[in-house]
Amino acid sequence: MKTLMFSTQSYERPVFEQAASQFGQEIVFQKSRLDITTTRLAAGYNAVCAFVNDDLSTPVLEALSALDISVVALRCAGFNQVNLETAHQLGIKVVRVPAYSPESVAEYTLAMILTMNRKIHKAWNRVREGNFNLNGLLGFNLHGKTVGLIGMGQIGQATANILNGFGMKVLAFDPGMSDEQLKDAGVESVALSDLYRRSDIVSLHCPLNKATKHIINAEALACMKPGAMLINTSRGALIDTEAVTQSLKSGHLGYLGIDVYEQEGDLFFRDLSEEVIQDDVFQRLLTFPNVVVTGHQGFFTHEALESIAITTLNNINELEKNGYCENEVGKEKMV
Repeated sequence: MKTLMFSTQSYERPVFEQAASQFGQEIVFQKSRLDITTTRLAAGYNAVCAFVNDDLSTPVLEALSALDISVVALRCAGFNQVNLETAHQLGIKVVRVPAYSPESVAEYTLAMILTMNRKIHKAWNRVREGNFNLNGLLGFNLHGKTVGLIGMGQIGQATANILNGFGMKVLAFDPGMSDEQLKDAGVESVALSDLYRRSDIVSLHCPLNKATKHIINAEALACMKPGAMLINTSRGALIDTEAVTQSLKSGHLGYLGIDVYEQEGDLFFRDLSEEVIQDDVFQRLLTFPNVVVTGHQGFFTHEALESIAITTLNNINELEKNGYCENEVGKEKMV
């Protein structure tokens, strides 16, 4: 099977080349993002490999189908960018990487919490300027504090393990898991409203779908403790950015750490340092001293990249040989 990989980054290419050689597959790398204007590049291929910000809406899928594309291989866990109903109608199989390295995102979540709490980013800049004053760098002990996790898939569970080790009280909301399952995972099962009300830190680890879009909205923010910290390393649209901005302005939300952003498709994974960013909402976020934004790097470890490449190519290999893959979207539970 001949595969065209869209949105290829330089760091991905050697890892995917090695994986492709193991499976004896042909993969061609394309820097362009997949959207309706670039579908023509897939002519002559059997499959396309896409990432989080590629467009797999109905028009794009119809164009790919007309080019005889039969497989969409997502090199990520989420699949909110895909119109699955259209893909099914067109006979296009969609496969994903359900779990590459849960610890990579879990550890990054902790890094964001510690960075904002202990003002490490500010201290780093001060010391480089010869300023060793501690004013404005006061943090708080994580030990004994309460953290609420929304979503207890593999990443959520890995995050809970780490936070339990810090001596934190871990609450969790996941409608797909029973109270007993959550208890076995070392967390307390609570209603979403209780999680907001009791948590010093709220961290998002759920998929993006109709039920979870803007799960953090004005109402949810109003339920949170004054000065609470909000972390999102999952999907940008879980957060209503306008509502979060207003909460930050009012001083109710104490900290915001995001590795994802609702409109990140026009920003992330690109070097825009010489351009004027036109997204005023994003630019406003960057003005807050209690906000840390990074460019979707939570997954970015050697182990995760290798796992993503091997799983992605194996998914394609299984479809080609058997016509079936356990990681086909709709065949397994969302993690």
